Amino acid sequence: MSLLLLFFLFSFILYAPPTTYATIATTGVVHGYGDKQVFDLKKFRWTRQQTDTLNCFHQRSRTEKSATILELHHRDFCSKPISDWNQILQKHILSDQIRVNSLQSRIKTALSNSFNQQLSQAEIPLTSGAKLETLNYIVTVGLGGRNLTVIVDTGSDLTWVQCQPCGSCYNQQEPLFNPSESLSYKSVLCKSTTCENLEDATGSSGVCGVNSSSCNYYLSYGDGSYTRGDLATDNLVLGTTPVKGFVFGCGRVNDGLFGGVSGLMGLGRSALSVISQSYDVFGGIFSYCLPSVTDSGPGSLILGGETSVYKNSSPISYTNLISNPMMSTFYFLNLTGVSIGGVLLQDPSFGKRDILIDSGTVITRLFPSVYNVVKSEFLKQFSGFPKAPAFSILDTCFDLSGYEEVDIPTIKLHFGKEAELEVDVTGVLYFVKADATQVCLAIAGLSDEDEIGIIGNYQQKNTRVVYNTKVSTLGFAKEKCSSD
Repeated sequence: MSLLLLFFLFSFILYAPPTTYATIATTGVVHGYGDKQVFDLKKFRWTRQQTDTLNCFHQRSRTEKSATILELHHRDFCSKPISDWNQILQKHILSDQIRVNSLQSRIKTALSNSFNQQLSQAEIPLTSGAKLETLNYIVTVGLGGRNLTVIVDTGSDLTWVQCQPCGSCYNQQEPLFNPSESLSYKSVLCKSTTCENLEDATGSSGVCGVNSSSCNYYLSYGDGSYTRGDLATDNLVLGTTPVKGFVFGCGRVNDGLFGGVSGLMGLGRSALSVISQSYDVFGGIFSYCLPSVTDSGPGSLILGGETSVYKNSSPISYTNLISNPMMSTFYFLNLTGVSIGGVLLQDPSFGKRDILIDSGTVITRLFPSVYNVVKSEFLKQFSGFPKAPAFSILDTCFDLSGYEEVDIPTIKLHFGKEAELEVDVTGVLYFVKADATQVCLAIAGLSDEDEIGIIGNYQQKNTRVVYNTKVSTLGFAKEKCSSD
């Protein structure tokens, strides 16, 4: 072969455009060209077994500068030792679809202007995910002088815990909250403004209790789970910061598998959410960084606008939250584009459709037309691997059991004019089977173009997500959420 031909071939390889891709398999390692990330499959073999020393009840918190920082853990990591990871991994996907169905049902009901009775019967985010183990992240807070571990959920508003005396309660690791032991506990009166605020927070109005003076809440869900009890106030402590007269639900009758936690913390936008009730303290600003379930260290939920306590490795890029009067408690964004491996995809819906960001949904759902172009480009760039069967909502799957590392194209979601969410390498592929014989693209398509897209927590891992309800913005920055 002539020197001129060798020089030409070398130049072509060296200066190939970023839209040219290839894969080379060598000793279990696959490499590609373009905007990519190295995914270490060895870390995700799911062979590590949990022990009692890894139990996260209770988690630490601290105050740094003007910010309150709560440790945030994935609930799987904090649960009892798991012997069958395949069952857990697959159950998350199946149950996640039920949560998404509930969100779509609630949104459609609101948009049809039939909010009242229909919505109270619709399966809403509060329990649909938690009952089926999809609300994944938990923190410890103080309430009425004692610590309680609760699920955090941006798709819910009312914070509630199980209370004594309890007519029917699911099993939890901590003792039930006992109102009689708290000197600051007070019942909310029926027909009060606070009682009326239940409509926005839960979709159903408060009702008068047996003595016709206390406000009762009742939430019923399509999957058969429910929580019912008294609306009350008590002193909430977030880290070391008190929030006096905090309104919450004291659950007397509850049904659902909540993974042993005491209840749920609502981070939505209604008047009864934690964010609204602590507005005078934290200014309506909070952020979180979600760790992977395989990380032994915690992530963080930070309340307040002190950005210097973040550990982000890239600048925060902000976009406007989209106002939706019919669904004012949710956080909506304007999805203006998607990039795969540096290739900016094209679809007519970009910039014209709102998408919901939710900490309780696991897998991101895209409009069918957008998902199809995402899937097509991903398969173009992530080629040469053995195919594996689809599983539930995940239809782009591979057998990666023969590889130690793979290079996968970077996925970026673009919002507004400048903001972008670069999906962490741990959020691109989902393990359906722990031995990597069935690993799927961790994004799914919706069944209908009229449904609302959702950005799930799986794609938010190792990202600082900053919510500013005061100026109605949301920001993204890269951050390693666990310090381990």
